[in-house]
Amino acid sequence: MKKYAETHEWIDNASGEVGITAHAIELLGDIVFLELPEVGRSVTKGDGVAVIESVKAASDIYAPVSGEVVAVNSDAADNPESLGDNPETWLFKIAIADEGDLDGLMDENAYTASLDA
Repeated sequence: MKKYAETHEWIDNASGEVGITAHAIELLGDIVFLELPEVGRSVTKGDGVAVIESVKAASDIYAPVSGEVVAVNSDAADNPESLGDNPETWLFKIAIADEGDLDGLMDENAYTASLDA
């Protein structure tokens, strides 16, 4: 089940896979660059851990939970423009240090409602 951050990241709480929402990708427009964190990096919830750049702007991607980065999606980094066609692509995977961090995130319905607010 995915959980969502106010900053438009999602995390699959079963796998620890993290991505950004289709809404965020739509706002950014054409993606031209993606910098992912290094495997083994310890991250704290709310830290900027990756950078995504489009023809409109560059934005940080924040860690939705604390933990250790255990994998990155090098295909996404090598082909960042593909995110526009596949917005549900995971970008990196975190070994969640504290399951309690997930409690502060939204479910899909709450996230969708937040976009309409």
